Amino acid sequence: MSTTKKIAGAALAAALGVTTLSACGGGDAQDKTGASDAPKSKTVTLVSHDSFNVTDTVLKEFEQQSGYTVKVLKSGDAGAALNQEILTKGSPRGDVFFGVDNTLLSRALDNGIFTPYEAKGLGEVKPEYVLDKEHRVTPIDSGDICVNYDKAYFAEKKLAPPQTLDDLIKPEYKNLLVTENAATSSPGLGFLLASVGKYGDEGWKDYWSKLKANGVEVVDGWEQAYNERFSGSAGGKKAKGDRPLVVSYASSPPVEVLYGEPQPAEAPTGVSTGTCFRQIEFAGLLKGAKNEEGGKALVDFLVSKKFQEDMPLQMFVNPVTKDAVLPELFTKHGVVVEKPENVAPETIAKNREQWVKAWTSLVVK
Repeated sequence: MSTTKKIAGAALAAALGVTTLSACGGGDAQDKTGASDAPKSKTVTLVSHDSFNVTDTVLKEFEQQSGYTVKVLKSGDAGAALNQEILTKGSPRGDVFFGVDNTLLSRALDNGIFTPYEAKGLGEVKPEYVLDKEHRVTPIDSGDICVNYDKAYFAEKKLAPPQTLDDLIKPEYKNLLVTENAATSSPGLGFLLASVGKYGDEGWKDYWSKLKANGVEVVDGWEQAYNERFSGSAGGKKAKGDRPLVVSYASSPPVEVLYGEPQPAEAPTGVSTGTCFRQIEFAGLLKGAKNEEGGKALVDFLVSKKFQEDMPLQMFVNPVTKDAVLPELFTKHGVVVEKPENVAPETIAKNREQWVKAWTSLVVK
């Protein structure tokens, strides 16, 4: 599962579900005039992981302007959704796929599930996010997986919170960190990749050996780590979590403010900006799409300023376009990660399985 619901703390079912978001009522058989010679379908289908979300009014504006009705087919987490599209290659379940990220990108491209399309507005996308020069996929959002810290704990202990990966293996932070299993969790995998990016293929295992010796705790997923074990979150406080460091997202502090009861003036959690791995999510026109023109229009919409500015408070991710303005909640309570760790998608595709297997043997078993 990707960023939104994990950050907000809601567990979404992985079972297949279809949500129709329509501004035009029906729209499958007739156009607005009711003409009998209208196209058979004015529906465009977006296949996505469970965390896709958009404000109703923003979507309705696109539907009214384009004449298309958008159907969203949610298919579990990003990996499960991608697997379904690979299995149905050439006869896709929809027209556009959203949610493949840079940890899975090479797998999607190698399986040839997308038709190249250069989106209108692609020129506004920051160049560092354009990882596929053939434009089989279009960058839509980014988010940083980072260690979060409980401000109150570190203030009480008069201890500076860790800021880098190197800090986490220091004795003063022993038994403070909880992370997710890299084999079962997207942020867990991202944190593993941060260590690969920082220390290389030769050094990351030694780093994790030291992290294990320093008392890192591993749990299955984000929900358990953040809302049960982490002492700084609202959920963790209720669950009496005792770990003041957790692997989460750079956007988690604004979420703590947004959903705080009462809403705090300052985020109770902070971000260790030297521990981050950047996720980039993409959308692509599916090969064999029944409504290719509608799919192109939908991809254009996803990189439009209207959608890009709506996205942060709907999915708690960052826009990728140069002209998008972040909401005040992000600018006031969020952080800017200047130098996240990155690993090339093709390197991840080549090594992911063996990295996770080695990590499991080293850290979990």
